[in-house]
Amino acid sequence: MACSISSSAFMLSSDLFRPQMNKPTSLSWSSSLPQLNLSLNSRTNVSNSISKQNFVVQAAWTRRSRGEPKKSGRKSWKQRTDMYLRPFLLNVFFSKKFIHAKVMHRGTSKVISVATTNAKDLRTSLPSLTDNNACRVVGKLIAERSKEADVYALAYEPRKDERIEGKLGIVLDTIKENGIIFVD
Repeated sequence: MACSISSSAFMLSSDLFRPQMNKPTSLSWSSSLPQLNLSLNSRTNVSNSISKQNFVVQAAWTRRSRGEPKKSGRKSWKQRTDMYLRPFLLNVFFSKKFIHAKVMHRGTSKVISVATTNAKDLRTSLPSLTDNNACRVVGKLIAERSKEADVYALAYEPRKDERIEGKLGIVLDTIKENGIIFVD
């Protein structure tokens, strides 16, 4: 039982284990990407190769493009920064009997100044607690009391579908006339 094994079957070639690296002929960035066939000399080759390859760029998927709802716990950028950009907020409320106005600091919820026609001194001195003259008095008092607290700029955010006209317009105009700036 003679077994003859040819030496050629077990012969290992050094070429099989040698890494197949093609060294670039130049040191430019385009030579390191040989499979793209970039040519720096002619622009027509690049445009022809792109049109031949049916070049398509796909947009990145976003949460809204997939139809996922917005995360409800997260405040928007405006909601997070607005109280620092416009810290003092004016609130005006009109009831059937009285007019109330107050200036609050947004960050601390501290009331800076208050004026109302329900105050004892205004109730006795004003003939009507809800007319245009009462709106002017409330606006003047808010402006004076805000200046005493070193507040010279206010913000007013109208409610949904609220127009700045009529009694509200009179209050805001009176505050402006007495030296308070409204910040948008």
